[in-house]
Amino acid sequence: MIKKSKKIIALGLVSTIVAALIVGTSAQARNETSNDDTKQSKLAAYIKFTRILNAIDEQYVDDLNTSDLVDKALKGLLTNLDAHSSFMDKKSFKELNVQTNGEFGGLGISVGMKDNVLTVIAPLDGTPADRAGIEAGDIILKIDDKATLGMTIDEAVSIMRGKPKTDILLTIIRKGEPRPLTIKITRDIIEIQSVYAKKIEDDILYIHVTSFDQKVAKDVKEAMQENPNRTGIILDLRNNPGGLLDQAVDLVDLFVDSGIIVSQKGRDDAENIEFEAHEKESNIKTPMVVLVNGGSASASEIVSGALQDNRRAIVVGEKTFGKGSVQVVMPVGDGEALRLTVARYYLPSGRTIQAEGVTPDIIVHPGKVARDNNNSFMIKERELKKHLEKELEKIDERIDEKKNGKDKKREREKEKAEKSAKKEKEKKDKTIVTEDQIYDDAQLKSAINILKALMIIAQPKQENK
Repeated sequence: MIKKSKKIIALGLVSTIVAALIVGTSAQARNETSNDDTKQSKLAAYIKFTRILNAIDEQYVDDLNTSDLVDKALKGLLTNLDAHSSFMDKKSFKELNVQTNGEFGGLGISVGMKDNVLTVIAPLDGTPADRAGIEAGDIILKIDDKATLGMTIDEAVSIMRGKPKTDILLTIIRKGEPRPLTIKITRDIIEIQSVYAKKIEDDILYIHVTSFDQKVAKDVKEAMQENPNRTGIILDLRNNPGGLLDQAVDLVDLFVDSGIIVSQKGRDDAENIEFEAHEKESNIKTPMVVLVNGGSASASEIVSGALQDNRRAIVVGEKTFGKGSVQVVMPVGDGEALRLTVARYYLPSGRTIQAEGVTPDIIVHPGKVARDNNNSFMIKERELKKHLEKELEKIDERIDEKKNGKDKKREREKEKAEKSAKKEKEKKDKTIVTEDQIYDDAQLKSAINILKALMIIAQPKQENK
């Protein structure tokens, strides 16, 4: 067995040396300044790699299959490049194709590596993870009984995906919680509506984009066409983990009529691409605010950053996730593939998104808005008489209640029920954002206030006649 392995390793050494020479030759063709020292150092590195493989094959306590050993080396190599590069064996590559082209049972959760730990970018609206209470920024400590420390994103996603209606336990660490939380989630087929359009009062169009699928730009355009009288727009990209680049570009193109939207730059000139805005049908005048948070990543960061750099919108909320790299999947034969980072995204100003994110123009943390009712007795002088008359009526009502207590009580209960029914109807109406929803969301309330100021400034000047 050892002799056979030695032969395999020896053949690998020969092929590695040949490959090194080929790499050296092609590198020289690209850059004639390459010197002999560079070639020698590359060759020495390849020989060292082969020697280590040989040593493991001969001396490791367990008998290893050489092919498996090389796969492990490749997985380690790609994982240590960055969090998004990986080597996919047959099983992993097949699962990727299922994820891309077919239906699968999942949680509806987008994850990434932040500070080398598996972190929730965002749960998607209406999915099992969202319903179970998973939040952006949660650190996943364990998946069922498996610790995530040292686990790759691909490995984590593979474990979390499974048959619909099966359960999974996530142990998470959440900021502000004294101890880890264990959350049970039931997998399901993930079907996502990406664009929700609602009205705020009479003049604001609220558009919530939960992810960037194939129809985002089209759906947002239709929402604007269906609401032509709106004089302000709020684009909510909070907890949006990204998606298709072309949809991010097309969405920005709806609001910007010239200049660069985003560019990607890599080592290979073929990866250096600029995506530019077009003048046709662009809405460049309607005042606009974009909402983001730590769950906004990738395509969401491209949209918010491009609109910010083009001074087309005010960005409100919290700093975004910081995922701005480009991956390609490269089949390497026999059902295997590499997912390799080949470029990074850059915003119109030239700044990078990767590991930096987008910093809002105005930082607003999540929470509720306090409603101050202490000013109810600050009455203007001209209203004082009317107010006192109403107070006297209340006293009279109390006297009447004692006489006809039951009738008055019924009337009040009826009035209370009508108000409650009206509020319930507002909640069920998915086309409007209610006052309660606004006051429960400090970021949205701030966005509305900022947008109203922009709308006032955008109004045409009135000439004195």
